[in-house]
Amino acid sequence: MVASRTMKMLFDFFPVALFFAAYKMYDIYTATAVLIVASLVQTLAWWLKHRSFEKMHLITLVLVCIFGGATLLLQNEMFIKWKPSVINWLFAAAFAGSHFIGKKVLVKRMMSDHIHLPENIWLRLNIAWTLFFVAMGALNLYVVYHFSTDDWVNFKMFGLLGLTFVFVIAQSIVLARHMKVVDDNDPDDKPTE
Repeated sequence: MVASRTMKMLFDFFPVALFFAAYKMYDIYTATAVLIVASLVQTLAWWLKHRSFEKMHLITLVLVCIFGGATLLLQNEMFIKWKPSVINWLFAAAFAGSHFIGKKVLVKRMMSDHIHLPENIWLRLNIAWTLFFVAMGALNLYVVYHFSTDDWVNFKMFGLLGLTFVFVIAQSIVLARHMKVVDDNDPDDKPTE
């Protein structure tokens, strides 16, 4: 289970890694073209293996094509620099909107098959993710407008990823006292609605 999650994380991360490598070897425009192609390959590879599309890959592909295409067409790197903020704010909107749409908040829909939490903790966790995505989008723009393109690429590669890992670890520590792990093999151990 851990190995498959690690492989999926690496698979999800490879377009960003290729973007970083292409930027370091060439320039932002070459890196942008590489990102577009890598995102397309990622989405197609997922479809070939699973015969379905993952929403995250499709959203990212569309935004990469729009912002990356604008970057290449207009030769303006600001379009590609705005993409992480737009993606983070779309996720924030999805998490926030789930408080009003459907019976479960988004984080509960994603995780309730694996852990049990009291309803108030699910709500707090969903709010925490909403605020995290808003903050990451704002922080990206701060770096865009106050630092060089080299600094922004490093921040995109290491800063955003590192902050996400720190957030997930901190969240896990806080949630540990409230969690009950769901045993997928026990028919009596199913999450409550």
